[in-house]
Amino acid sequence: MNNYDHLLVALDESSISYAAAEHALELAKVFHSHVTLLSVIAVDPFKGVDFYKVAPAVTDYFMHAEQNALDRLNDLKQSFVREGIQVTTKILHGMAPSEGILQAANESPTDVIIMGSHGRKGLQKLMLGSVAQNVLALSDIPVLVVRQ
Repeated sequence: MNNYDHLLVALDESSISYAAAEHALELAKVFHSHVTLLSVIAVDPFKGVDFYKVAPAVTDYFMHAEQNALDRLNDLKQSFVREGIQVTTKILHGMAPSEGILQAANESPTDVIIMGSHGRKGLQKLMLGSVAQNVLALSDIPVLVVRQ
């Protein structure tokens, strides 16, 4: 059996992310793992556009998204801390979620990536993409995908 010393848990605002975090918590208890809770603030679609600089609502949106991610990570962190698990939080900006997850996994020794999947199919998957599928396709590290 593999020893999972470091778990990377990719999170967004969805309930499936919380289910992935619960799986990570259980694994971390068994293997006494270090856990990194990660949130990726997606690529800014307005980057480089003059309108962006004069649109406070857009700036506020991204600031609000970062604060929500920070609050979510800190809330989840407490669940791990209560169980005596060493945990860090990380927020990455300005890239696609799958790119950020892979970057974070490569920045520190990671034994497994844990993430949720919304289970999109067909046209919905084609239009919205699949972060989990991209990570699975590109990662050299084992990936645990939690489904609803």
